[in-house]
This record gives sequence, C-alpha cells and structure tokens, in this order.
Amino acid sequence: MGFWANFWDIIGWFLWAFVFIAYLFALFAIIGDLFRDTKLNGWWKAVWIIFLVFMPFITALVYLIARGRGMAERQAKDTQHLQEAQAAYIRHAAGTSASPSDEIAKAKGLLDSGTITQDEYNLLKAKALAHTA
Repeated sequence: MGFWANFWDIIGWFLWAFVFIAYLFALFAIIGDLFRDTKLNGWWKAVWIIFLVFMPFITALVYLIARGRGMAERQAKDTQHLQEAQAAYIRHAAGTSASPSDEIAKAKGLLDSGTITQDEYNLLKAKALAHTA
C-alpha cells in the first residue's frame, strides 16, 4: 500500500509541475503578444499586466479567449517577416541576388578561365534558368 501511495503522489507532483510550466509558457506568450501588438495602447497593456499579476489564471484564460485569434495572426505575420528577412540575407550572403543573366555570365567566366568544366557550366546555367521559372 505504501508504494502505490507514493507512486500516485509522484504522479500528482508531475501533473502539477506540468500545469505550472504550461501556465508559464502561456504567460510569457501573452506578455510577448502584449508588447508585440502595436494597436493596443500603453494603458491597456498596463491593465492586462496588472490583471495578470493579481488574477493570473482567469486573466490568462480571458486573454486567450478574447485575443487569441489576433495573437495567432501577429505571430504568423512576425514569422513570415522573419522568414523573408532570412531568405533575403541568405540570397545576399550567397551572392544569388543577381539576375539569371548575371549568374550565367559569371559561370561563363569560370568556364573560360578553366575553373569549371562544360558539364558544371551547363548545371549552373540550368539552375540560373530554373530560378526564373
């Protein structure tokens, strides 16, 4: 009997730890969303924060119900902007921001200097032309 009592105590502790950690994730997501939202003025942000401090679980639940859709839209918009910025940086760093004709001209210069073979030139040319499609 002692083993099972301890076992269920351990399961209970894990359950409460899970609930607490999930609440912390929600809390940080809400606070992050509050500061990300440009349409909400500073006073309303302060009101939400005060309620989060004094009535945390109810306020978090109300916030997620009332502003959950906007929260998801802001997160998706920020994710899209980050992906676009990352792609632009990668294109810039890789030097592929040039037009396909510039890429073919570079490849032709490499072929003429003997740096690459005809097959490699054909492959680079095909890749450059594929970017235009």
